Amino acid sequence: MNLNYLIFRNLKKNIKNYYLYVFALIFSVALYFSFVTLQYDPALDEAAGSIKGGAAIGAASVLLVAIVATFLLYANTIFIKRRSKEIGLFQLIGLTKGKIFQILSAENLILYFGSMIVGIASGFAASRLVLMILFKITGVQAIASLRFSTEALIQTVIVFVAIYALIMIMNYTFIKRQSILSLFRVTSSTQQRVQKMSWWEIIMGLLGLILILLGYYVSTLLFSGTFSEMNMLMLMMIFILGSVIVGTYLFYKGSVSFIFNAIRKNRKGYLSINEVLSLSSIMFRMKSNALLLTIITTVSALAIGLLSLSYISYYSAGTVAKQSVPNDFSFAKVEVKDAFIAELNSNQIAYKEIYREPIMIDMDISQVILNKGSIAIGMNDKFTTPMISETQAGIKDLEPGEVLFTGYTGAISSFMPLKETGEVKLLGTNKSLPLHLVGIEKETLLSSFYSGVIPVAVVDDTVYEDFREEFNPDYQDEYRSTYYGIDITDRSEVSVANDIFREQGLEIPNYSQLDMRLTQQENIGLIMFIVGFLGLTFLITSGCILYFKQMDESEEERSNYTILRKLGFTQGNLLRGIQFKQLFNFGIPLVVGLCHSYFAVKSGWFFFGTELLTPMIMVMIVYTGLYSIFGILSVLYYKKVIKESL
Repeated sequence: MNLNYLIFRNLKKNIKNYYLYVFALIFSVALYFSFVTLQYDPALDEAAGSIKGGAAIGAASVLLVAIVATFLLYANTIFIKRRSKEIGLFQLIGLTKGKIFQILSAENLILYFGSMIVGIASGFAASRLVLMILFKITGVQAIASLRFSTEALIQTVIVFVAIYALIMIMNYTFIKRQSILSLFRVTSSTQQRVQKMSWWEIIMGLLGLILILLGYYVSTLLFSGTFSEMNMLMLMMIFILGSVIVGTYLFYKGSVSFIFNAIRKNRKGYLSINEVLSLSSIMFRMKSNALLLTIITTVSALAIGLLSLSYISYYSAGTVAKQSVPNDFSFAKVEVKDAFIAELNSNQIAYKEIYREPIMIDMDISQVILNKGSIAIGMNDKFTTPMISETQAGIKDLEPGEVLFTGYTGAISSFMPLKETGEVKLLGTNKSLPLHLVGIEKETLLSSFYSGVIPVAVVDDTVYEDFREEFNPDYQDEYRSTYYGIDITDRSEVSVANDIFREQGLEIPNYSQLDMRLTQQENIGLIMFIVGFLGLTFLITSGCILYFKQMDESEEERSNYTILRKLGFTQGNLLRGIQFKQLFNFGIPLVVGLCHSYFAVKSGWFFFGTELLTPMIMVMIVYTGLYSIFGILSVLYYKKVIKESL
């Protein structure tokens, strides 16, 4: 028997256990190669205009390398330990450690670089599809062509050769340090098994739950105005992060065992076969995997949270644009507006013109603001707001002593919560006037150039005329004295009108609602694309890691299944218990990660858009569906082990 025969025989024998590892490796190489291909594709930056897509994807590829390298090194650790007895047998028959390392290196070389070649080919084939997806998300009108990048190939080969070198160093170190006796004990001494919980473990379990719930509670107060100073706000963010991460670790280390032990005690020790195969096993195994599960849960929560926030921004792009620019087009100078209208007339595009004369006036809101600790505007008692008359706003039912706030939405409504009604006061340069606030509306009447995030005040015509000369000179200028809005009558002609707006090269303080929406979709779409693919990579790699752990556990428990089968339990009996076990093994990290991401997103989602539930639920459903695939694969692997156990 020569060395080559041993290499190919071992490769054939172990390939059935490596299929998911091979898939993950091919997927990782393909994704990285397609990412780097985009980085070197000149069409990306040219099509995206102001978006430096190549630079953003280049930065994301570095994170991708870190995720893939961590996964491959961890997966290699699992597989080298699983083959420890085989390595020990090689030593018993007289092979030196150098020869054994040579065999493993040759196997890895064939498997690794074979997968890498397939991955590069797959990445090249998929690169055009990936570019089309990016153009679709960002709304870029460009042709996605299939282009092979030599630079991307060289960079991919260098990165994955470096990872292979690290794997070889790890294997060599493992073989060098292990004795024959220790090699036969590696797989039999890894799991912690305890029969009785100590008081310390019970306290640790309760503390884990308390820390997680405390972190959730503080996150709900984060931007409510409770913490009025920036330093305190930063400290609370650090506290939430530390509390949730430490709580998650203690949850896996003690809380899971505590909860399941309470269930077992409630049953007085009489457990069904399903509970023996699920609850009892998970109670003790999650302790030894606490750090790994904490990392997977934390990064999963981060991925879901970032993807939810980016999708919230993307989903809300149209609404945010309408809040920033209430009309299709807005202008501050009459001559600019007239030039645009002349072009519309020449192209026979029907339109409607809106004219308003805002006055920048100071207003005391101390009686209607709900949270005196607000940090949104730097002062609690007054703000400077644009004021227009009821005629300009198209409202006819305001009395001289009344005021209506409009455009009150987004982050400002969370930072600076106001009562629906109450007493406010206009503060002019020479006089003041108390008014009664009669309502708050979300509809915006002026572009963000005039009001920023502050609501616009609408008052009776007589009050408006009375305070016309009482404006705040620090904010009132020739550009903020007049507002012209243009709405296109036929919605199918908005894009044609927008082309005219672009041809005139108009900039701030002139706005196009369509341009603002497209710009946000481009910027947020690129971020969502990158976060989505990074999240998908982490999902695949973390799912594979949990799957490999279940493979290990199934092999360790094979003898138990043999005994249970001989006692008369059917394959179906055992499989139902395994299904419950996998529901907990994959479901607990998933549910905890979803809860973490929910409270993280809920605490500050209003900075990113106007809609919370729909985008976040859609992201969570997709992530849960993809994650569940690995749980199903684990059940199928257990089914094979149970079938072979008798």
